[in-house]
Amino acid sequence: MADEQDVLLREIDEDLKQERLEKLWNTYGNYAIAGALALVIGVAGTKAWQSYDLDQRMQQGERFAAASQLAADGKAEDALSALQALSKDANAGYAMLARFQAAALTGRQGDAAGAASMYATLADDSAISDVYQNLAVVLGALQELDAGKGGGNLVSRADSLAKSENPWRHNAREVQALAALSNGDMKAAGEIFKELSEAAGAPGGVRARAGEMLAITGNSDNTKTN
Repeated sequence: MADEQDVLLREIDEDLKQERLEKLWNTYGNYAIAGALALVIGVAGTKAWQSYDLDQRMQQGERFAAASQLAADGKAEDALSALQALSKDANAGYAMLARFQAAALTGRQGDAAGAASMYATLADDSAISDVYQNLAVVLGALQELDAGKGGGNLVSRADSLAKSENPWRHNAREVQALAALSNGDMKAAGEIFKELSEAAGAPGGVRARAGEMLAITGNSDNTKTN
């Protein structure tokens, strides 16, 4: 008798469980389906966006390469137009590269003042990383020197960079040396070039240029070979 009661109680329990499940499903089933569909759609949407984003970056890379090729082919105006368009509608990375390339091309076309202005805009753009803002300071300072603005804003800012521990400090010191040369201070320029030619932490290109400038300025007697 006890066994039969146990079986009956289990059957009633199972019926009640089934009834509760049916009620739960009737109440929340649609929400569960909707949630599952949302999850699937979300995953599919993410994959689609990743594919779209990759496609966009590939297209932007091709546009940047095409603009660079136009510059290499001597079609400066076409290259500048392409770079300016890219800087307006590309993602942050390619937009920034396009702006740097446009500034460099402007400088190569002989418009040092225009290039310096473009670099100054980059240097003041808080939307880009500090390391690229500082690079714009150095490159713009070189353009200011080419434009005959030895005491320009970017040259002064490069002087501050030279006294810090940022990645462009050696390049900023190079600007200081060139500024000294532009002011006729051969001694100061020679001292900086000598320092740079012996600086173990300076990039190889900076050391090499410093050594060449020492030879030009006649201060190479004590230069060490690195």
